[in-house]
Amino acid sequence: MTAFTIATFNVQNLIGPDQEFYRFQEYSSEEYRHKERWLATQLTRMNSDIVAFQEIFEPEPLQQVIARADEIAQDPETPPGARAWAPYGQAALAFAPNIADSGPGERRPGLAVLSRFGFAEEPQSIQVLDPPIDIPFHHLGGGDAGHYQLARLSRPILRLRIPVGDHVITVLNAHLKSPLGEFIRPHGARHSPEIEMLNYDAAGRAMGALRAALRRMAEAWVLRKLALDELDRGHPVIVLGDLNDNTHSMTQAILSGEAPFPDYTWLTRPDAESAADVYTPEEAAQIREAVERVRLHSAEQLFIRQSLRDMVHTTGFGGVYQSLDAILLSRHFHPDWPERIAEMTHLSLFNDHVTDGTCPEAPGNRLVSDHGQLVAHLRLR
Repeated sequence: MTAFTIATFNVQNLIGPDQEFYRFQEYSSEEYRHKERWLATQLTRMNSDIVAFQEIFEPEPLQQVIARADEIAQDPETPPGARAWAPYGQAALAFAPNIADSGPGERRPGLAVLSRFGFAEEPQSIQVLDPPIDIPFHHLGGGDAGHYQLARLSRPILRLRIPVGDHVITVLNAHLKSPLGEFIRPHGARHSPEIEMLNYDAAGRAMGALRAALRRMAEAWVLRKLALDELDRGHPVIVLGDLNDNTHSMTQAILSGEAPFPDYTWLTRPDAESAADVYTPEEAAQIREAVERVRLHSAEQLFIRQSLRDMVHTTGFGGVYQSLDAILLSRHFHPDWPERIAEMTHLSLFNDHVTDGTCPEAPGNRLVSDHGQLVAHLRLR
């Protein structure tokens, strides 16, 4: 094997028929059959060796989608794709339920990963943080300003080690907190006052957006730390999923890591005693290596660099089209690193179905997906 593909696929609320997943929301049998076939057809178009799924409530409907994809791909009337179809019948499937999942109308989705290569070891779901993470704050000028504590993630992170050729790659599938406001429901109340739109509370809704952003970035740090642990062990890493923030956001900046300066020899040392106390060329090289070793690189940005094309989006809402889904690669897959094990040759984007979420026809699109799919094509060395 010289090449493989890896994809991210937010399926938008995959659950069986006649089950209320959110309040007053469920699929009829006919709607479910339509959604199942669309997802299966999209899966055959993607034809990816590894697929990271988000918004999976239960594994059984996903298993049905996968089986249907095999049927569609092997139908003599189905046009052949660019790559030969390898049936998913023998592929491994890992599912991570959401520990916040509850009863009808209060369901919470989990994650799944499908791998034609199987798994090198037991998949691990990470959602409860023990001990919790404390993020301390200080007033400008000094003094304790409290802290933010994260005890569990809004959705699990699924960590897997997947054998690909002669290598074992760590894959981290995540679905970070959405931009939807996070509001506090008073004790005994049926709902948070901020969601009552007839008594519109602009400041309260802005505070909800602040809470959501803080949670999302804290979850991004957790995901970043998991990736760093794998990189410190020398493992190639691919982080992918629905990050709910675009390529140029602070969320993705936290995940990817900082870009090194071209030159550190002009930078004054923290313990400098004079303006001449700067880093030596040898120390500057050491710093650059320390930063580069743990960076994650956006498959989207690598693709744009290759193609000179700048129109990549996986979602649309309110006239804004952006990429909330991502595939991030450690330098083991970067074309400029001499010791790379593979490099990306192409990035496929499946977004023809994506419409602006505020358009009148948008509610009907729940039977497909409100996200585009990304497939990275990687060639082993």
